[in-house]
Amino acid sequence: MNLVNLKAGKAPDNAEGRSDCVRSTLTVGSAQICLTLPKGRPVSAPQNIRGAGTTMAPDPTIPQVTMTLAALAATGATPRPSGETLEQQTKRIITGVNAQLSDRSLATQGAWELVWLALSEANANMAYLARSTNGSNEFAVVARGTDADPTDILEDLDVGTVVPFPESGSPKPINVSKGAKDAFTRVVTARSIASPSPNATLAQALSVALKAAPSSPQPTVYLTGHSLGGCIATMLAPYLQAQTWPKQPKFAVITYAAPTAGVQSFVDYFNSVPWVIDERQNNAYDLVPHAWADLDTTAGWYPSPGPQATEEVKLLIGTISKRTKGNVYVQPGTLRLMNTEYTSLAKNLVNKTTQDFLGQVAFQHANSTYLDLVGAPPVPSPPVVTDMTPTFGAAGATVTINGNGFSQDSMVDFGHFACTERKVDPSGRRITAQVPNGTGVVHVRVTNTLGTSPAIAMGQFAYGGPAPVVVSAVSPTSGKVGTPVTIGGSGFANGATVHFKDKASGSVRFTSTNQITATAPDQLDVHQTVNITVTVGKATSPTSPADEFTYTGR
Repeated sequence: MNLVNLKAGKAPDNAEGRSDCVRSTLTVGSAQICLTLPKGRPVSAPQNIRGAGTTMAPDPTIPQVTMTLAALAATGATPRPSGETLEQQTKRIITGVNAQLSDRSLATQGAWELVWLALSEANANMAYLARSTNGSNEFAVVARGTDADPTDILEDLDVGTVVPFPESGSPKPINVSKGAKDAFTRVVTARSIASPSPNATLAQALSVALKAAPSSPQPTVYLTGHSLGGCIATMLAPYLQAQTWPKQPKFAVITYAAPTAGVQSFVDYFNSVPWVIDERQNNAYDLVPHAWADLDTTAGWYPSPGPQATEEVKLLIGTISKRTKGNVYVQPGTLRLMNTEYTSLAKNLVNKTTQDFLGQVAFQHANSTYLDLVGAPPVPSPPVVTDMTPTFGAAGATVTINGNGFSQDSMVDFGHFACTERKVDPSGRRITAQVPNGTGVVHVRVTNTLGTSPAIAMGQFAYGGPAPVVVSAVSPTSGKVGTPVTIGGSGFANGATVHFKDKASGSVRFTSTNQITATAPDQLDVHQTVNITVTVGKATSPTSPADEFTYTGR
């Protein structure tokens, strides 16, 4: 891409500068939400990037390329469950990022190469530096953000305290949140512990890269990231801009779903600095950029077809919004809103339940959704486990793990125990594994250079048995009192009880360990959405959007 002669676009007429902040943990019970993310309608600014390849399109847009670079930062974000050193995880991430940067089917079209990558201690933050290989003399500094799990969307950073940010180069004192400053400090002090630039900080690696770069065209450095990565990028930008370089580059900032780092003084200085581009691309129905000044407005979401916030959600949003302790956070840069008509949504998460609301929050914030909104091809996904059989047994037993994205280098973990004997089917959809030593009920997860599969209820293994009880589907998903409902899952047994919310079904018919039919019992409120749970002995299935049933009357 080549932005040397391009300028930032104008914000939509209805775009307002929103006060935002940094991440915070949002916790609601212990429910696990597993999403299948449907595609939405691409919406993007018509800005072209010159100089890239031709696999995807002659001229991919600025958002398509930079959002792809931002999404690649999520590669290998989760350490292997059985454990790996920071160096092992760093090398795994580098391998995965390199493979994706060379993929010509992505918006980056194979026209970038990795220069530097570092993880901070305890895997708290990650950033990488890449350079173009198409003669455009461009560099990208990319910071990693949060993942799509609802409990991690707003990571708990200290927004109740603001601190000075002298590294910005501002001649006047400016303030940012303490949490954002801590994250920034971890990124700029992190040293890579693996090639291609071992034992170097970001600034050192960029200096070496610029020194080796040609003088013409003038180098351009892009700062980008998704979620917290975007927040950190807005701090890295003035920090790098303030320094002297072997060949002074131009700087551009384009962020996605980014909460802001600071208060008005930070924004005033940021907006006074000359940028080639300074845009923040936000999904209009992404909750994260609304934290913290107007987070309360999200309690009125979502428009038809939903989901609508429950009282539990409203209470949580109200509680979280008070964490600023009176500090007023403001967003820097030019706002570009996408998905303003709410046409991109997870259509299987529209019921008025806490789980559906948090699931929709996760979908609207996800890297994959933002890639789709800007019209970029999806980046390769980490492995996904869909189910396994058998789901109980002893160490040494053989199990079959089903899913997708399995590669020959895939590693399998049963909880915190590594599986040493495994065979990956050439289809990439099945792994035969020997159960390692372990105890209790554990999640079986698969890891390769692209990442680790999420923990899911259908991917549990119980040492010694009985099989974990899981509800994975109900049919129909709505009906009147007395409707027979077929329940699919695992671990079912004759004599199981079925509850619709807290009401036991009076008619339960056991078909198999994977299927039960139960009649919807009467409720005080017969126009609500409830969770269906199955209890076998002392074990009860965990709740999820997959077990929801909506009453439509008597």
